[in-house]
Amino acid sequence: MCGISGFIDFNKKSNADLLNQMVSTLNHRGPDDLGGKIYDFDTATIGLGQNRLSIIDLSSGGHQPMIYKHLCIAFNGEIYNYKEIKNELLQIGHVFISMSDTEVILHAFEEWGENCVEKFIGMFAFVILDENSQRITIIRDRAGVKPLFYYWNDGLFLFASELKAFHKHPQFIKEVDEQSVHQYIDFGYIPAPYCIFRNCNKLNPGHILTIDITTQSINIKKYWDVYDYYRLPKLKISYEDAMNEIEKLLISAFEYRMVADVPVGVFLSGGYDSTIVAAMLQHTRTNSKIKTFTIGFADGNDEAPFAKEVAKHIGTDHTEYYCTAKEAQDIIPTLPYFYDEPFADSSAIPTMLVSKLAKEKVTVALSADAGDELFAGYDYYRAFQSYIEFFNKIPKLFRKPLGLLVRLIDKFTFGYGLKNKLDVLGDVLNANSTDLAQMLHHKYFEINKKAVRSLFINKSFIYRNEFDDKFVNLTDNLSIALATDYKMYLQNDILVKVDRATMSVALEGREPFLDHRIIEYVAQLPDEYKYGKVQKRILKDIVYKYVPKSLLDRPKAGFSLPIDSWLKNELSYLMDDYLSNSAITQSGFFKTTYVQKLRKDFVAGKMHDTSIIWRLLQFQMWYIRWMN
Repeated sequence: MCGISGFIDFNKKSNADLLNQMVSTLNHRGPDDLGGKIYDFDTATIGLGQNRLSIIDLSSGGHQPMIYKHLCIAFNGEIYNYKEIKNELLQIGHVFISMSDTEVILHAFEEWGENCVEKFIGMFAFVILDENSQRITIIRDRAGVKPLFYYWNDGLFLFASELKAFHKHPQFIKEVDEQSVHQYIDFGYIPAPYCIFRNCNKLNPGHILTIDITTQSINIKKYWDVYDYYRLPKLKISYEDAMNEIEKLLISAFEYRMVADVPVGVFLSGGYDSTIVAAMLQHTRTNSKIKTFTIGFADGNDEAPFAKEVAKHIGTDHTEYYCTAKEAQDIIPTLPYFYDEPFADSSAIPTMLVSKLAKEKVTVALSADAGDELFAGYDYYRAFQSYIEFFNKIPKLFRKPLGLLVRLIDKFTFGYGLKNKLDVLGDVLNANSTDLAQMLHHKYFEINKKAVRSLFINKSFIYRNEFDDKFVNLTDNLSIALATDYKMYLQNDILVKVDRATMSVALEGREPFLDHRIIEYVAQLPDEYKYGKVQKRILKDIVYKYVPKSLLDRPKAGFSLPIDSWLKNELSYLMDDYLSNSAITQSGFFKTTYVQKLRKDFVAGKMHDTSIIWRLLQFQMWYIRWMN
């Protein structure tokens, strides 16, 4: 794990000093080593830089950028099966001089070109310069665990693991993309491939970007897409056989994530996902104890007691820490710096706190994200299915007339809650039958549309995102929801949250459920194996082989903080500072009168959905931090 950054400057104005400045901004991602390499071609000056967090091969043999023959690489991530790939390459004549997975990537690229990525099990974003072909290749992992931003404008191409590196380059023009601001207010994050800045993008997961240095041409192509596996016919397999196959895949994926030359631990919440990770790993380690970590918070939704009981049962070396309200609140001013793009998931706060706790004892921590997206664990899936069944009972002939009636009633209705429900109902009734599932699923994530219309000074056309895809050949509604969540919410919210939180303290976060072999198999299972009388049916039955049901059978919770209460009381100064008329005018996107109305309604407890306040606050804090 590390941070990478660099440039391809066709104007030939960039130099080693600029590269060093870009690299220095990412020291928190890799404090163990750093390096840079400058190449001067006839058509461009190229700089590759890297900050290293030493995980595999702690010697200088893992230093980057790494050069092999005519190839040079800057790599962020891990290739967990690098030893198997290395053995394959040894058998066909390759010779290695280090024990690092970085060197394996270079040799694999020499042997198989871009197709080498098909052999990789891991999380990665890497940039390879081929001096012979004068070509740059950038590849991002399938799920999007590792970030990769790029900027392309007026002959300058920049790339980095985090946006803050771009600010060090004098030719980087930091103009806010207003359509991305609309996306952010809508979702609480900016979905890939979009970015908060104009001329700036995120490379989509499962994609390869190539640059021809001689012609300045850029090409982007897809090499992997989760939709392809949801489109396959459902497997004809017994429930017991499916359980056994998934258990084998989970064991393999979890064990791969333990590959390291430094201490490894597990974030343990006491829920099904983190429990199965810790339990499976502890089960095979009779002579040692897995290190597990949990934080508790007395004023929030506290799962620490459940995690403690699970840890006691499976026998881990468990560390528990109860943080104070002040410790949590002190994280808030740092969020704009570490996330360096507007980001409104408040669970970033406890994730940063548990990362800090784990870093005291380990350098790598496994996080059990994606279990809900793989196995249909979210509560709204049940409501989603019920609403689909209800709407399908309404004759198609009557849907649009009913939708028009609902919208007419909506015009004469007051109150946030009721108006929002009528707005959703009107949109869904007016949707085409083929778009019904996608439209309804989108509404679970979209913030109050009328509030957004009233909030912005300028109207928005809103960029396309995964909610706009047409799901050809997907025959069931649950697959539509799961596939969309995998590509939208998981990628742009959860994985961003964990990457920046862990990297803020130089802790490598690993995501065992995001081994691509798992989703490729689970996507083909019958829906009733994942979602029956209970959610996550098949995963829960596997967990019960390791941990008694009595320790886990409770309502789904998650770690929450009393953000609203804080903003109305001890943190009210944040709203005074960042949501004042002068601050809103300074950013220039929102109507000051409407923002003050929202603030007044929020303090008075009259808001149906208070998330818009937190989103506004985080945007304004970001704006003041990065645009001044």
